[in-house]
Amino acid sequence: MSEAGGGPGCGSPVPQRAPWSLVAATAALCLVSATSVWTAGAAPMSKEEKQKLGNQVLEMFDHAYGNYMEHAYPADELMPLTCRGRVRGQEPSRGDVDDALGKFSLTLIDSLDTLVVLNKTKEFEDAVRKVLKDVNLDNDVVVSVFETNIRVLGGLLGGHSLAIMLKEKGEYMQWYNDELLQMAKQLGYKLLPAFNTTSGLPYPRINLKFGIRKPEARTGTETDTCTACAGTLILEFAALSRFTGATIFEEYARKALDFLWEKRQRSSNLVGVTINIHTGDWVRKDSGVGAGIDSYYEYLLKAYVLLGDDSFLERFNTHYDAIMRYISQPPLLLDVHIHKPMLNARTWMDALLAFFPGLQVLKGDIRPAIETHEMLYQVIKKHNFLPEAFTTDFRVHWAQHPLRPEFAESTYFLYKATGDPYYLEVGKTLIENLNKYARVPCGFAAMKDVRTGSHEDRMDSFFLAEMFKYLYLLFADKEDIIFDIEDYIFTTEAHLLPLWLSTTNQSISKKNTTSEYTELDDSNFDWTCPNTQILFPNDPLYAQSIREPLKNVVDKSCPRGIIRVEESFRSGAKPPLRARDFMATNPEHLEILKKMGVSLIHLKDGRVQLVQHAIQAASSIDAEDGLRFMQEMIELSSQQQKEQQLPPRAVQIVSHPFFGRVVLTAGPAQFGLDLSKHKETRGFVASSKPYNGCSELTNPEAVVGKIALIQRGQCMFAEKARNIQNAGAIGGIVIDDNEGSSSDTAPLFQMAGDGKDTDDIKIPMLFLFSKEGSIILDAIREYEEVEVLLSDKAKDRDPEMENEEQASSENDSQNQSAEQMTSSSQDVDLVDQESPEENSVNSHAESAESFSPAEMDNAASISPSEQNSHLIETHETTKLDGECTDLDNQIQEQSETEEDSSPNVSWGKKVQPIDSILADWNEDIEAFEMMEKDEL
Repeated sequence: MSEAGGGPGCGSPVPQRAPWSLVAATAALCLVSATSVWTAGAAPMSKEEKQKLGNQVLEMFDHAYGNYMEHAYPADELMPLTCRGRVRGQEPSRGDVDDALGKFSLTLIDSLDTLVVLNKTKEFEDAVRKVLKDVNLDNDVVVSVFETNIRVLGGLLGGHSLAIMLKEKGEYMQWYNDELLQMAKQLGYKLLPAFNTTSGLPYPRINLKFGIRKPEARTGTETDTCTACAGTLILEFAALSRFTGATIFEEYARKALDFLWEKRQRSSNLVGVTINIHTGDWVRKDSGVGAGIDSYYEYLLKAYVLLGDDSFLERFNTHYDAIMRYISQPPLLLDVHIHKPMLNARTWMDALLAFFPGLQVLKGDIRPAIETHEMLYQVIKKHNFLPEAFTTDFRVHWAQHPLRPEFAESTYFLYKATGDPYYLEVGKTLIENLNKYARVPCGFAAMKDVRTGSHEDRMDSFFLAEMFKYLYLLFADKEDIIFDIEDYIFTTEAHLLPLWLSTTNQSISKKNTTSEYTELDDSNFDWTCPNTQILFPNDPLYAQSIREPLKNVVDKSCPRGIIRVEESFRSGAKPPLRARDFMATNPEHLEILKKMGVSLIHLKDGRVQLVQHAIQAASSIDAEDGLRFMQEMIELSSQQQKEQQLPPRAVQIVSHPFFGRVVLTAGPAQFGLDLSKHKETRGFVASSKPYNGCSELTNPEAVVGKIALIQRGQCMFAEKARNIQNAGAIGGIVIDDNEGSSSDTAPLFQMAGDGKDTDDIKIPMLFLFSKEGSIILDAIREYEEVEVLLSDKAKDRDPEMENEEQASSENDSQNQSAEQMTSSSQDVDLVDQESPEENSVNSHAESAESFSPAEMDNAASISPSEQNSHLIETHETTKLDGECTDLDNQIQEQSETEEDSSPNVSWGKKVQPIDSILADWNEDIEAFEMMEKDEL
């Protein structure tokens, strides 16, 4: 996702309105010549070893490409574990991932220019003939506009660029007559209907055959798109216009970029992740440099390089200044809120941000590029691959790795900028790990879990388009490549577009619209090529000196807090408060928190939120203690959740007239009978008195031998359990006291103990949110006797009871009433009586509730995500470089719900009437109004 290059004239000033050719040749391409100033550092790699590694990359590509052509072509992708092709509609749907597949031999098109870079010109010529003969772009399939643009349109344009280059050389492709360009133009016109919006932002998906909005198109109803999806079009669309002379493509892509720039948050100069394509309102207001935004920033800088329009450079510099001000916390890059950029939006990073050091190289900002790249490399050395997401303390957040090339990309550009042989060793590690852990007989398989080494039957096209290209270029000498790579720019998919397009068909107005939106600080704009003496200030060990403090960043804990504790003991002073000792009900502890600049906030739903403002601390030492305390609290919460994580449970109403059809999603407890290890508990329900269950029950005769209903609040969960157990209850259901709460809108609670020994609690305890609990309460009011089943998952409906139901007309009538009641709430899950074994957790929830180890009810949160997901999300901006110097931080424990999260477990389809839908809409509108009010 970065620019190739090297060229003459580095360090010389470039006039602000210089001809494009001069600007491109110097500002965009000069970084490579920095190689010449590097004379020391890591031990140099011999020419023989570099050649050996280059040949190894060629063999690896042959293994991947050859197996695709043998086992998968003309399918879009290879399934390397089963040695067959992945065809859309013939394999189980993988959701949005499949939107890249359009039945157009995706991997072949994506690999075209890679074949030329790897000097496989004969194979390239054969591949082009296959594309022209076999590929159909008029398929009735809905595809991603973004993926189709960068992979297929970009692949066709990259193939065309190198085809005409080879033809000019006179040996290959002499028959070629712009056929790939004509296919690209055909595809470009097929994508244009996606831009039919008032904003100019494209729809995220389009039907290749029927376009948008037609009934047969099966798309066009979407309202949102990601920023990168709308902002990663200008290179391919402008190149298509410059190649063909049809200006419409560049015009549409420019309009989308203009709209995104206009909608940036004006005070922070940041953009959100997701935007409404009709209104321009930000849907997701978190901002970073990873998934959802990444290539938007990349294309602003590269649009300047390819098109010579300095407004793109000004916009990039404005965004870059905001990124370095708010998001960059070297070596970390953490998402923030666009309206509150000092507040982190998450405590984990995704793998796509690995492209950013390469982009910083193109920008000429080398130091943070080296720092972030080194941090990422340390993560890779720990897990063999870069996990899809990892936390600020470098633990796995999402364990998958689909063989992404972004880290290899940044490694290549850092080597080109520094000449440091250290980066050759990094590339060697990547090669070894791919062969050792990902290589399978039919190709290379994505990692399903980097911790276990398990594979996924997947080899994405970008693996061949990018990974092998960057790895080969890393080890190749100039004479190993049959053309001058510095005459081309890399797209985000590593496709090659020639720089001479900058002077071809320049019919697009280059009006500088940036100043219409904001006053720009002139210091943001650097009109000179980065000077090697600035990049490496007379020190051949410059890059190594930056990397050295980060060598153990992944495994090293913050040392100064330890020193502080030791000093306290030596001086006889009272040691600072430790997270493991903290009690939210202890006034002395609260006073210590205040002194450390830590605020404790009790939320309406019973959770406790901790926020640190170092500037509010009594002293710098107290601020440091506060920072350490917050880090310990994060680790303690995460450790407790990891150790005690339990899956959701089920409360199934089995009495007449429900007969097991109604299943409620319930949260488990960390104490009492474990329903996953013991037989389910079945019994009639009864309300306890007092309803909160915080004292000895006054109606033990009502709950003896039954499952007691109790309300959350006013005492610990374990205390409630002991009180109902002493009264003779065989189980307990705690119902949330926060009216209107639902598992549809909030992560499930995992009820924690009270910090004491809870082995005396022998009955099962489950937690229901308010809406789910009201279903049981309503059933009691209507039917008096209600029997439920507490279990680890829903059970089969009782066939004998079903027969009795069918035999009784009275039961039939009551069943209709019961079904009306169940369908009146969106929280009721209906069990498929024929497929109970298919009741599985399908969500990949990223939501998490925060908790304090000593809060009332001690509610830890759970979400039915994959087994090893981290459940505590803490907002922090701590530097993890072992020095703990960044004290003006906010570390906040709070829940975070991502766009693709689904916090509730569903065992079947839900029935939701119109009244319920309207009520939910009203709640959402009120919530959004409150959010907007808060942000203003």
